[in-house]
Amino acid sequence: MTAERVQQHTIARRGLMLVLSSPSGAGKTTLSRKLLEADPGVQLSVSVTTRKQRPGEVDGRDYHFIDAARFEVMVKQGELLEWAQVFGNRYGTPRAPVEAALANGRDVLFDVDWQGTKQLRKRADHGLVSIFVLPPSISALEQRLRRRAQDPDDVIHARMATAADEMSHWDEYDYVVINTDIDRAFKEVQTILAAERLKRERQTGLSDFVRRLQAQL
Repeated sequence: MTAERVQQHTIARRGLMLVLSSPSGAGKTTLSRKLLEADPGVQLSVSVTTRKQRPGEVDGRDYHFIDAARFEVMVKQGELLEWAQVFGNRYGTPRAPVEAALANGRDVLFDVDWQGTKQLRKRADHGLVSIFVLPPSISALEQRLRRRAQDPDDVIHARMATAADEMSHWDEYDYVVINTDIDRAFKEVQTILAAERLKRERQTGLSDFVRRLQAQL
């Protein structure tokens, strides 16, 4: 067993909340998918939403699709860590699965906007790490939106109109990644996650590990 594996098994760690935000089309969904595929220690927080299910989406995997009445009940009963209205639809993060994952040392990935990030930060204290993903240019952003071919022109125009407001919140985030190349951007996200996992305050078993080392002297 390598020294790295010994350390992983010896030192307990509380999970962290990793937020990826960006203007629609800047690449956060692709980066999220790549991270989930590459890192078994990360799980996705599956949001609830009142918007209609798109072709190819799976209920419970992409979103939990619910009606407005059920969403309102979840808000009133404190079942959501954050919620917001975006383009006429409501989105929210269920509390229970996130708290269970963090307690078990797993990291939870969030694909939310700046409003959701702000709410999560109030509840997560130092347990949240936020990354804002920027496109290399506005023309590239529009091209990516059109290549997705999921939204009509009026929705694309609405997303472009709100991009400036979304990008104005970049300095509220811990890190900024410019997605000129998806592979390079992904490596930067992985580097950020690796460094944040090693922070002393997140390694809840570190003090016991050090005491065991000292006892051997």
